Amino acid sequence: MTVTELVSYEDALASYDPVMGLEVHVELGTKTKMFCGCSTELKQDANSQTCPTCLGLPGSLPVVNAIGVESAVKIGLALNCEIAEWCRFARKNYFYPDMPKNFQTSQYDEPIAFNGYLDVQLEDGEIFRVQIERAHMEEDTGKSLHVGGATGRIHGASHSLLDYNRAGIPLIEIVTKPIEGAGTRAPEVAKAYVAELRELIKALGVSEARMEQGQMRCDVNLSLRPHGREEFGTRSETKNVNSLRSVERAARFEIQRHAAVLNSGGTIVQETRHFHEEDGSTTAGRIKDNAEDYRYFPEPDLVPVAPSREWVEELRRGLPELPRVRRNRLREEWGVSEHDMQSILNAGAIDPIVATIEAGADAASARKWWMGELARNANESGRDLASLPITPEQVARITALVKDGSLNDKLARQVFEGVLAGEGGPDEVVEKRGLKVVSDEGALGTAVDEAIAANAGIADKIRSGKVAAAGALVGAVMKATRGQADAARVRELILEKLGVTEG
Repeated sequence: MTVTELVSYEDALASYDPVMGLEVHVELGTKTKMFCGCSTELKQDANSQTCPTCLGLPGSLPVVNAIGVESAVKIGLALNCEIAEWCRFARKNYFYPDMPKNFQTSQYDEPIAFNGYLDVQLEDGEIFRVQIERAHMEEDTGKSLHVGGATGRIHGASHSLLDYNRAGIPLIEIVTKPIEGAGTRAPEVAKAYVAELRELIKALGVSEARMEQGQMRCDVNLSLRPHGREEFGTRSETKNVNSLRSVERAARFEIQRHAAVLNSGGTIVQETRHFHEEDGSTTAGRIKDNAEDYRYFPEPDLVPVAPSREWVEELRRGLPELPRVRRNRLREEWGVSEHDMQSILNAGAIDPIVATIEAGADAASARKWWMGELARNANESGRDLASLPITPEQVARITALVKDGSLNDKLARQVFEGVLAGEGGPDEVVEKRGLKVVSDEGALGTAVDEAIAANAGIADKIRSGKVAAAGALVGAVMKATRGQADAARVRELILEKLGVTEG
C-alpha cells in the first residue's frame, strides 16, 4: 500500500522498537582489482580497465589479490573480530547488467572475519557497542548509465550504457548483528557507527573511505516491532547511502514510514529502497531476495584462504593507534572536554589540527582557526574542511605571524580570506594586501595623539580614573590604522600619554 503521510517520529517510537542492521561496503585502495591485474584507477575511458577475467569471459581464471586479503584481516582485527583459520570464496548468483559474469565472487557462510564489535561514542558521550556479525571479501560490480530519462534511473530511460572499469574492484563488506536497544537514538547510533567505522578504515590506511566518491557506502536495514515483542518485524533495506547525515535521515524516515504502514493495518514489504537526498525520503526498489535465492556455492576456480596464526598476530602488532584511543590521547594533550572533542570530530578537524601542530603551531591556535574561521568558510561553501584550498603548513604560518606580532586576529582573518581565494601563501597575501601590524612607535603615537585630541571628553574620563573608557580611544586608533595596530600596545600608549596607571 502507499503511505502519503508519515507518523511523527515521537509517535512511532511510543509504539515500536526499531531494530537496525547496517551493511557497509568499503572499496579498498589497492592498485589492482581483487581477482585480476587490471588497474583500479576509475578516471579513465569507459571499459578501458578490463580484461577477460573481470569481464567473465570463458576460460579466464581469477587470482586472489594478496593485499586485499591483508586489508580484510586488518579490518577484522581492528573490529575485534575472530579471524578464520580457513575460509573460501563463493559465487553469489543473480542477473543484472552490471554483473559481467552473472555472479559476484563473494564470501557466504565462511567469511574471513566474524564475531566482533565496535564501540561508538554518541554526542553526549554515551558509549554504544555495535556487534559485528562478519567482515568478508568480495568484488564490486560495474556501473550502469541510464540515458534518455528524467531521473537517471532505468525507468523511463531510452537505453543504458555499461562501464565495467569498476567491476572486480576489491570490496570489504562489514555486516552488523541486529542493533537493538537504541530506541529513540537509533538514527544517531547508525550515524555514529558509520562515522567511527570510516575513521577506523582511514586510520588503517586500507581505503580513503570517501563516501561522496562511493569508496564507502552503507545499506540501512530497518524493522519495527511492537513494544514487548521479541520477534523482529519485516525489514526494508535502503541501499547505497553515501553520507553520514543521509544514514541518519534514512533510518529516521524508515522508522516513520514503517510505523505509518503498521498503524494503518498494512504489511511491510521486504524490499530494497532508494534514498533521496533532496528530501530525505525513500522509495521502493525491488523485492529483496533471501540468501537461498542467490544459489550460493563454493567458487571452484579459487583455492581457500588460510591465514597463518603467525601472520595474523604480526598484522595485529602492526595495527596503528585506533581512532577512539587516539582521540582520548589528543583530548588529554589538548586539554579539551569530551563535548569539544566530539565537535572537532564532527567537523572533520582532527587530522588538520594535528598536521598544523606538527607544522609548528600550538594546539590552542590550531584548534581556534580550524574550528573557527576555516569551519565557517567550509560551511558557507558546502565543503569539507580537508578540501579547503589551504594547507596545515599555511595555517601554522599564519599562527606564527600572529604570535610574533606581525598580525592581529582581524588581519589574520583577511590573510585566511586571501589564501582561500587563491591569492598565494600567507606571506604573499600579507605583502599584496599590506596587512602587517603597524609597529612603528612614532606612527602609533601620532594616531593615539589624534584620537585623544578628537575625543577630549573621553580622555578626561580616563584621567579621572574611568580606565574602561580607554576602549573607545583604542577603537578610534584601530579604525584610523585600518585595524593594523596592536590593540594592546595602543591601550598602553593611551594610558601613558594620559598619565594613568591601571590598578
